[in-house]
Amino acid sequence: MRVMVLVKATEDSEKGLFDTAWQAEMMAAMGRFNDELRDAGILRAADGLRPSSHGKRVAFDGNARTVIDGPFAPARDLVAGFWLWEVKDIDEAVAWVKRCPNPMPGPSEIEIRPLYEMADFG
Repeated sequence: MRVMVLVKATEDSEKGLFDTAWQAEMMAAMGRFNDELRDAGILRAADGLRPSSHGKRVAFDGNARTVIDGPFAPARDLVAGFWLWEVKDIDEAVAWVKRCPNPMPGPSEIEIRPLYEMADFG
């Protein structure tokens, strides 16, 4: 089963401002966690995203397209980073997320979403 693991954004991650010492410590801890995922054969892809102020959205309405510049709000509805994992089931993904270092200096959330597979479409 493939899952997308989404690190939810926070007000701090949207500002792009983190304490340098905390950031170095978190990057080292996250690097070790990613090594564990890689060694277990689970990790397929991973990356962090710049704040939404660097992004754009394209809104569709029939044939019309409207470009919307970031930043977007509220921060809790945004994504700050992701992993793509191959796991046996959602419970395995939850177990791995529980081992993850906190990706933010304060409270944060990580969301797990299964990807559609071709078999899901009959």
